[in-house]
Amino acid sequence: TCCVNKLCWNVTSRGLACVGQDEVILLVEALPDETQFPKDLLIHINQIYMEAVKGNTMTELGVSIHQEGILLGSREHAGFLFIRQTFQCLQKIVLPPSPFLVGLLVHRWETPWAKIFPLRLVLRLGAEYRYYPCPLVSVRFRNAVYFEIGHTIMKVLADFRNYAYTLPGVRGMVIHMQDRTTDVLLPRNRYDQVIKGLNNSNDHVLAFAANFSIHVDSHLVCIQTNTGDESIYQTQAINIHNKPRKVTGASFVVINGALKSSMGLSAKSSIVEDGLMVQIMPEKMEALKAALKNMQDFKIECGHQGVSEPDETVNIRWVDNDVQFNQGLKSPIDNRPMDGIPSIRVHNGNDWMGTSRFIRWTEVFIIKSDDHPNGVHDPVDLNKLSESIAQATCAALVKLLDLLAAAGLTKLAVRATIHPDNVGYEAGSEGSRLPPIYMNSLDNELIQILHKSAQSSQDTNTVLELIFHVLDD
Repeated sequence: TCCVNKLCWNVTSRGLACVGQDEVILLVEALPDETQFPKDLLIHINQIYMEAVKGNTMTELGVSIHQEGILLGSREHAGFLFIRQTFQCLQKIVLPPSPFLVGLLVHRWETPWAKIFPLRLVLRLGAEYRYYPCPLVSVRFRNAVYFEIGHTIMKVLADFRNYAYTLPGVRGMVIHMQDRTTDVLLPRNRYDQVIKGLNNSNDHVLAFAANFSIHVDSHLVCIQTNTGDESIYQTQAINIHNKPRKVTGASFVVINGALKSSMGLSAKSSIVEDGLMVQIMPEKMEALKAALKNMQDFKIECGHQGVSEPDETVNIRWVDNDVQFNQGLKSPIDNRPMDGIPSIRVHNGNDWMGTSRFIRWTEVFIIKSDDHPNGVHDPVDLNKLSESIAQATCAALVKLLDLLAAAGLTKLAVRATIHPDNVGYEAGSEGSRLPPIYMNSLDNELIQILHKSAQSSQDTNTVLELIFHVLDD
């Protein structure tokens, strides 16, 4: 009834979190006079569930190819590409608990882009339907926005035949372009991903895929058009409605270190498709690689040599840690926000069986963890510690599962603190502490394990929060 103004089918999962999978929303435009619910949407969510049980979870910008042949009445519908909601409206949509993903219907011709470079496809759909950054409602039986691959810079950077490799991605890295200045922003906590991309690059070319930035008001989009016998890729921009374009985002950066001094340029920067190409001298490339290894900022001034004012400046800068994950999550214990707190999904935990129900450990949040890089003490083994806490919790609660379920306490958490001067735990569900009957049982199993862990890892300050689900057998 607001910005989209379309009648659509809204299918929202509830319970995929129990197999370590983000919940999903599928929004598909209803056909005229359609009265029968398209059950393919349920079949596809079940497919995602069955894959998650095996440990193959769907993540942001992941693509799920439909395995049943025809999807929603057409063989041209390949599956769904999953995104996080950013600026899109969520009015009247049935929302699951955070974090959740929204599936966009993918045309068969678009499958290579969904697999190789999904951000390009997402933004292209935004341009097609004039909705920034892309619509959440999928249109059935639409024409593909991309067709034969043709001539694109991505053919040099990615494998379209076997999907064996693509541009290295750095989570949280964004590219901001404005007024003769371009900033390539690298989060400090993604240093390992930068170095991995660096090590896998060749001598002359360094490329990174960027992420969608919520801090820009527009973004480059790559449009494919047919001209006679061949297709070409052109650059456009998509922007937030009724907002002036000040900062524009880009989807990738390629730095080419083969610029010849005879050209009279110190460096050259240009927009290619929906990304940025920067050409520099070989010695400048060596200096850039050294700066990245040392986590140092690096400036590239583009233009003619010997000119006092550069035509454009490209700044490669290290910035604050990326915390754009686990957004919207709250602790079951006390509704504490868990935004930006790293977590590990558990796919191989043991289910503890009660009489008619079982309890399953699904996730651990690492709220605080002190490592000792100088080697004075061994860092605490988080895997071993969290497993021992999980086992003790399950042992304590396995006889009380029917009581927990009857009280509606089916998602619960234990937050353990391991420190020589402060050892303890909290446990809760639905934003409140667990009643005494459960706490007494937890005391009997947990306290001894926590004290033993604190003694064996001196001077370590660790806080972990483990998530559990009580499920019907």
